[in-house]
Amino acid sequence: MSIDEKIKNNIYMSGTTTLGLICDGGVILATESQATMGNLKANITAPKIYKIAPRISMTISGGVADCQQVAKIMSANLNIRKYEIGRDVSVKAAAQLTSVLLYQNRSYISMLILGGVDETGPHIYTLDPLGSLLEEPKFGATGSGSVLAYGVLEDEYKEGMSIEQGKELAIRAIKAAKARDINSGGRIQMHKITKEGVEELIIEE
Repeated sequence: MSIDEKIKNNIYMSGTTTLGLICDGGVILATESQATMGNLKANITAPKIYKIAPRISMTISGGVADCQQVAKIMSANLNIRKYEIGRDVSVKAAAQLTSVLLYQNRSYISMLILGGVDETGPHIYTLDPLGSLLEEPKFGATGSGSVLAYGVLEDEYKEGMSIEQGKELAIRAIKAAKARDINSGGRIQMHKITKEGVEELIIEE
């Protein structure tokens, strides 16, 4: 089924805010939790962030089924690749493998942020439905509320900020999106990623 057909048949679920930012020694990925279908709040506790490797996670926005499928496939692929090479896959390699998956299956409606920490440090990448891949040197955001989140990130982000400072900035950015974007809502989901692993957080309001 083509992208146009998916949108026409309401398989595409719009509305979300996801973000990622680089911190000193780690990465923060955060999302809100409201899934929408047109004017309907389809779910207010929808998971939008997935751990796909010991120190790598992915945020999703777009078609729910498509994004969930990408996350499942990449989790399996990275696990297989780990055993093939005898070590954890780098964040860059994980992003490149995700890009190839999206390019080879060009009907996935998905905007993704992939972030993690490896032996070279913290990294975040953004990917579009066609597999375009960009490394973000500071931060990135996707979804209908991203413009509002970017306003906060552009104003308040500081290079070298601690992981706790990054957590608080991410909360402020998601809150700003929820305040003005009608398609963003619910609680805040967050992954704090360091060399020790992924810490999953839920911030209720």
